[in-house]
Amino acid sequence: MSDTQNQASFNIQKIYLKDLSFEAPSSPAAFGKNWAPEANMEMNTSYEKLDDTHYEVVLKMTITAKNQDDTAFIIEIKQAGIFAFQNIPADQMDPLLLAYCPNTLFPYARDIIATTVFRGNFPELNLSPVNFDALYWQSKQQTPATQTVN
Repeated sequence: MSDTQNQASFNIQKIYLKDLSFEAPSSPAAFGKNWAPEANMEMNTSYEKLDDTHYEVVLKMTITAKNQDDTAFIIEIKQAGIFAFQNIPADQMDPLLLAYCPNTLFPYARDIIATTVFRGNFPELNLSPVNFDALYWQSKQQTPATQTVN
């Protein structure tokens, strides 16, 4: 085998919207209130091995915006991607799947969330960048070392 066949590689095969849900349970009354929302965001990342080199990574985000104790809107998104890995050492797969890939998916999810909230006729929602590397390493410190990769 030549050196190029053993060379580590990473490729984005496809990025796509897997699921999207938007609810505005207190509309139309929500539009008549002074807008001072409290937003809560939940986020998690999962992955599934598709074959020897391909993984589907899914970034799931749920944002609930409450205004004066009423739920103004709830948006849930599953932004996904198919990523190809070749000759990547096993100990480097988790950081790639749970930090680097979500970092790649987040701007797409953020754009869809902003557009959907706007189309729901609510004020602009700008999500701050997320440091998935820091979140990954934080979770590793809280999780036992016996965790395995799927």
